[in-house]
Amino acid sequence: MEYKIREIEYKDNKEIENVIRKCLIEFGANHEGTAWTDPDLGRFSEIYNTDGNKYWIAEDENKKIVGGVGIGKLRGIDEVCELQKMYCLPEVRGTGISHKLIETAIEYAKKYYKKCYLETLENMVAAQRFYEKYGFKRIAHPLVQTGHFACDVCYIKEL
Repeated sequence: MEYKIREIEYKDNKEIENVIRKCLIEFGANHEGTAWTDPDLGRFSEIYNTDGNKYWIAEDENKKIVGGVGIGKLRGIDEVCELQKMYCLPEVRGTGISHKLIETAIEYAKKYYKKCYLETLENMVAAQRFYEKYGFKRIAHPLVQTGHFACDVCYIKEL
C-alpha cells in the first residue's frame, strides 16, 4: 500500500480526531491531562495554519487517514517548538509511514526553531524508542506547562 503525506485540510479534522482518539484509547490515555481533552483536537486545520505551526496527515490509497503529526509553537519559549499529536493507526505501524511523518515535521521545524520538544506517556514504549532513533533525548521535567499533565515522559531534540 502506498501512503501520501499532505497538509491537513478542513475536511480532515474529524477523521484525524478519530484516529487520535482510537490511539489514546489503545494506550489507556482517554482521560484528562492528555490530548483526549484538548479543545483544539477537532480544529487542526484552523490551528496549524500559521508560520511555525503545521499539521500533516497520512492517507492510504483509498484516501483513508491513517496518521498525522504536527509542529506547534511552544508557549513561552520562542526558539523551541513541540512535536504534537503524532499518532498512527495500529494497522500502519511498521510500514514506514511514521518515519515519513516525523521526517516531514522535523524538516519543517528546522526552518523556524532551534529545538523540538515533545511529551508522551511512559507506557508508549515503542514511541519512545522511535523518538530516540530520531535524536530526541529524554529530559527529567517538562519545559513548560502544556496542559498535558498526564504525559509523564518528555524529550528534547536539537535541530
